[in-house]
Amino acid sequence: MKTYLFDFDGTLVDSMPTFVAVMLRILDENGVQYGDNIVKIITPLGYKGTAEYFQTLGVKLPVDELLKTMHRYAQKEYAENIVAKPNVIEVLNTLKQRGDSLNVLTASPHEMLDCCLKRLGIFDVFDNVWSCDDFQTTKANPEIYKSAAQRLGKRVEDIVFLDDNFNALRTAKTAGMTVYGVYDPSSDEYKTEIENLSDKYIEDFSALL
Repeated sequence: MKTYLFDFDGTLVDSMPTFVAVMLRILDENGVQYGDNIVKIITPLGYKGTAEYFQTLGVKLPVDELLKTMHRYAQKEYAENIVAKPNVIEVLNTLKQRGDSLNVLTASPHEMLDCCLKRLGIFDVFDNVWSCDDFQTTKANPEIYKSAAQRLGKRVEDIVFLDDNFNALRTAKTAGMTVYGVYDPSSDEYKTEIENLSDKYIEDFSALL
């Protein structure tokens, strides 16, 4: 029996284009310049962390105002359109039947996360569905992984963490977790870094079986 901790965006569901489009739209609307590495920076930060980061780039709006705009732009997509990545649903159901513990830890807020998982019919396969909001920190902080392990009643090193983002994987590994890199087109340019860092690298969820 294994204990898995899954990222959501870009790992379980094909939502990274939506997340990125929403965030870049806000920067563009506010006339703020950004570098080529913007996606790598904001992905592990989640919505609140990204809003705070955008302020450092020069967005003048308060954080709560930014969050409202982000949520408004993204909500409809999560509720109606975003799909699971190939083989994810089948593999999760098989792992669950096998007796593995399945859990989610994501930067996305519950208002997007929960409705999407329920629509896809996989909300109930998870023992825990956590947003970073539940820990009041981001996946850029090693403590979030240690706190998740405590809540699961497991040693950090006995948990397999899966993510498509290099920074999140590196931080989880620093915290002591076993890390599996998951391929997503949004992380294409960091594929080699992710492969080198990961204990295992999967291009398709069927590799977990």
